[in-house]
Amino acid sequence: MASNYNEILLEAEAFDNYGGWTLDSQFELEMGSPYLLAHGNGNPVADATTTISITEPGQYNVWVRAKDWVPGHHPGRFTLAINGTTLPPEFGANDRDWSWEFAGHAQLSVGEVKFTLHDLTGFCGRCDAIYLSMGSTPPPADAGRSWRRHLRGLPEEPVDAGRFDVVVVGGGIVGAVAALATARLGERVALVHDRPYLGGNGSVEIGLRPRGVTGPLIDELSRRHPDGDLYAKDLLDAEPNATVLLEHTVYDAVTSADSRIVSVDARHAGSGKETRLTAHVFIDCSGKSILALYTGARTLFGQESRAEYNEPLAPPKADGMHHGNTVFFRTRMAHSPVPFPDVPWATEVAKDFSDLRGQLTKPGIVNGPGPQVIPPNHTPDPSVRRRMKGPLTHFWEYGQWMDPYTQSENIRDHLLRAIYGTFSNVKRMESDTYANLELEWVAYVPAQGEFRRYEGDYILTENDIRSHKQFADAVVLNDGAFCLHYPGNDKYDFRLKYWEWDERDKRPYGIPFRCLYSVNTPNLMMAGKHISVTHVAGSNTKFMGNGGQHAIATAAAAHLCRKYSTTPRDLADKHLQELKQVAASITGTDVDSFGEEAFKAKL
Repeated sequence: MASNYNEILLEAEAFDNYGGWTLDSQFELEMGSPYLLAHGNGNPVADATTTISITEPGQYNVWVRAKDWVPGHHPGRFTLAINGTTLPPEFGANDRDWSWEFAGHAQLSVGEVKFTLHDLTGFCGRCDAIYLSMGSTPPPADAGRSWRRHLRGLPEEPVDAGRFDVVVVGGGIVGAVAALATARLGERVALVHDRPYLGGNGSVEIGLRPRGVTGPLIDELSRRHPDGDLYAKDLLDAEPNATVLLEHTVYDAVTSADSRIVSVDARHAGSGKETRLTAHVFIDCSGKSILALYTGARTLFGQESRAEYNEPLAPPKADGMHHGNTVFFRTRMAHSPVPFPDVPWATEVAKDFSDLRGQLTKPGIVNGPGPQVIPPNHTPDPSVRRRMKGPLTHFWEYGQWMDPYTQSENIRDHLLRAIYGTFSNVKRMESDTYANLELEWVAYVPAQGEFRRYEGDYILTENDIRSHKQFADAVVLNDGAFCLHYPGNDKYDFRLKYWEWDERDKRPYGIPFRCLYSVNTPNLMMAGKHISVTHVAGSNTKFMGNGGQHAIATAAAAHLCRKYSTTPRDLADKHLQELKQVAASITGTDVDSFGEEAFKAKL
């Protein structure tokens, strides 16, 4: 709670008790703030409550910032009660995107006042903030950070967290590997991650397993506890050189006149407190090229044309298509009938689609079976390839033509509607067979697709990978298939139309160090799906195991950059062999000796 004379700003994420609501901070950079989400899969969640102290009695005007996420249908409705009195509006029902809605008046006395968010539907109601004022002026439409800081009594400038040797941004498997390897090399490292769990697409929130080249460090970090959470946090907590900042979103960076990054600024989701982290070297493992947004580091986006690099798998013309996001789910049969509300707002997206195959069986196990109802008089489409008829988890994908930086909440919501609609169709079409069918789990955090990719001193291509091009600065190995996703048709736009899975010759190949540092930001390195590659090449280097290898190389480089007080580019010029040796000591593979004979021995 925050107040300023007769104004009070109550951020939903600062509530004392979330009840059944959950903190959703993943879209803060596009909508302005973390918020509380009532994610109950059709079952209203328990109330969220908080108590504040009123020092100025009087009549307050009340506004609530919420979102109607399916205008015209209003599936995510909730109410606000103050001291047990429910205000008249049902929020999330005004046909508007994120906006303030006037809630009415509240006569408040000095002392403790209780606020209660009451979910009405279980279908993703969302509340950002509550604003109370004795004046009649509504809160600013954009509810900007400066306004929020002022009312919450937070400083305008971030608090200095001190200097680190290395700052790693993004705590997926790739970022966790980078931080752990850096710490074990003796460097003081800070890992900044915007979720409550480490692992990114491999975390317990999503549940994919690492593909590509893994190795001992990645295998160690990717082990799971019985609840599905990774061992990553335990391992980092055991390292005295490592500092882990969970639920911190990087929102800005400070650069010098020569384009070096001096520091990054991060905001804690719950408290809103802002922290500045300074370092010699920065490694972006966000998968989003997030530091490029604040530093001017050059990036690539979308599909290159076939002619640009002579890539066989590239399209004839360049365009902005990219891999979309995916929402995973799981169903089960209960012991008794389980009702499910009517969801016309969802079935209008899913139409008559009634195939729930492609579930996430449990964290780390994908492509699970599920109920499928074949409608009467259904005629199979002869153009559908056999590969597309199996229960593949990533078939539930959307957003390939949308801006992943500004529309990711809408992408997630569209996939939720598709899943709820399909589930409803299955239960309705065969009501006796699937009377007991229930949704065991639906992720509200989507598996992240493709964003911008950094441009390095070299851009790796499909042909480089196919030909196993020899690079003098190859530092680690990658492996696996080209995995290209092509969006579905207008009717079922949440399902992939086709999935290119080209296993090449199944041989590993080298990643040049020049793909792992920025071409124009001297102390910025990157690891994971946004390294310096074409769209086609990135469909292979994107695998989390492969990204973990990039992370090891950048950790080794960061260690040597501090040792020699130099930049990654200069390190490649003057200390390349030492870089390879340090990387090999962690991966267990000497890239220079990994020739034809070594490959045969591996087989």
